[in-house]
Amino acid sequence: MPRSVNSVASRARRKKILKQAKGYFGRRKNVWTVAKNAVEKALLYAYRDRRNKKRSFRALWITRINAGARIHGLSYSQFMGKANANNIALNRKVLADLAMNHPEAFKAVVDKVK
Repeated sequence: MPRSVNSVASRARRKKILKQAKGYFGRRKNVWTVAKNAVEKALLYAYRDRRNKKRSFRALWITRINAGARIHGLSYSQFMGKANANNIALNRKVLADLAMNHPEAFKAVVDKVK
């Protein structure tokens, strides 16, 4: 019995990977083995960095809140501790936006905390 190879499926699989590698530099875009490795690595980075992005933004928000709070004579930890004690339920994203773009509103929050 002759050997059966499903070249249609194999070609489709390769084509899918090469399509994902579109825009890569040099052999990474058109040589199957190089493109396969490049795409696998890229997908790993994408998976990892979807999680790291959350960490990065939280760190950015904390930095902005800290800068805003220090203008009014509080450190970040003092500000957040007092905000939680006074049942101010604004998350870090909103507080950072206030501190950066609406300083008068952030000052009102700080005064309420104090």
